[in-house]
Amino acid sequence: MSSAINLEYLKNQVRKNIGKKVVVKADKGRNKIITKTGIIENVFPSLFTIKVVNEFDQERTVSYTYTDLLTSTVELQIC
Repeated sequence: MSSAINLEYLKNQVRKNIGKKVVVKADKGRNKIITKTGIIENVFPSLFTIKVVNEFDQERTVSYTYTDLLTSTVELQIC
């Protein structure tokens, strides 16, 4: 399977799960992995956004690219 087909598949999977709760594991480098729980908020052609509540009980919107998913820099788990 080519990477273009995989990328379209990932976009469709994220699009189908808008509004659902997810667990995000992001590799920030140097053995630093951040885990957050949030809701898929929007889907755009190059990226998608997730609304999370941080450790201070404030809502934040974080964005990730589909390439992050393809390269396993970011992992999404649908709850």
